[in-house]
Amino acid sequence: MATFTLPKNSRITEGKTFKAEPGAKNLKTFKIYRWDPDSDATPRLDTFEIDLDKCGPMVLDALTKIKNEIDTTLTYRRSCREGICGSCSMNIDGLNTLACLKPIDDVKGDVRIYPLPHMPVVKDLVPDLTQIYAQLRSIEPWLKSDTPPPPDAERRQSKEERAKLDGLWECILCFCCSTACPSYWWNGDRYLGPAVLIQAYRWIADSRDEATGERLDYLEDPFRLYRCHTIMNCARACPKGLNPAAAIGKIRQMLVERQA
Repeated sequence: MATFTLPKNSRITEGKTFKAEPGAKNLKTFKIYRWDPDSDATPRLDTFEIDLDKCGPMVLDALTKIKNEIDTTLTYRRSCREGICGSCSMNIDGLNTLACLKPIDDVKGDVRIYPLPHMPVVKDLVPDLTQIYAQLRSIEPWLKSDTPPPPDAERRQSKEERAKLDGLWECILCFCCSTACPSYWWNGDRYLGPAVLIQAYRWIADSRDEATGERLDYLEDPFRLYRCHTIMNCARACPKGLNPAAAIGKIRQMLVERQA
């Protein structure tokens, strides 16, 4: 199980237990991380028994049932329910993933749910993403071109040029990869991490973008790019099946080639 950013000298304690309704037979136990920094001295794990016969198949369905019917103070992010927005990223059964795509039946035994690891916690399952969004802004993830677009037309790409973006554009910025990366845990203040770097390469690889040199100049730094040690936790954690480490490797290759 990954560790989490907690108050100094604190530990996770056992919290409240919420039993299922009498007569429920298809039970599943959920142990959920709870912590409100404004009022709680230490984090705790609350236990909820859920009747799966009255619950949807995904972990997000269970969280919604708990919030709607059992404990309205439970706090988490969610939006699309389709694995598109990335809002409901959290640590489930020891792995970073999306709650809306994680089937409850995939978890043997109790379902343990924590916020994304090694991030400050706003409340319960909501991590503070201020720093990682600032890092995302730093790589300017938008098309940069001095050449005006054709009149009454879009900027065109060949099929081959467009194919180079596959495996990159699908990133939904859930940050499961960066928060699973030990290098980001250790150097998160300076290393951009796999989520931001795959976004950086998405624009470097785009044939319509004219700022490749500028983008590479920014990334050529001992920490921003080169703290990646190809541990590959990023690829394992990505709920979209992407490989940020491969994108990082391509950026490194481009930097080597331009120095040759």
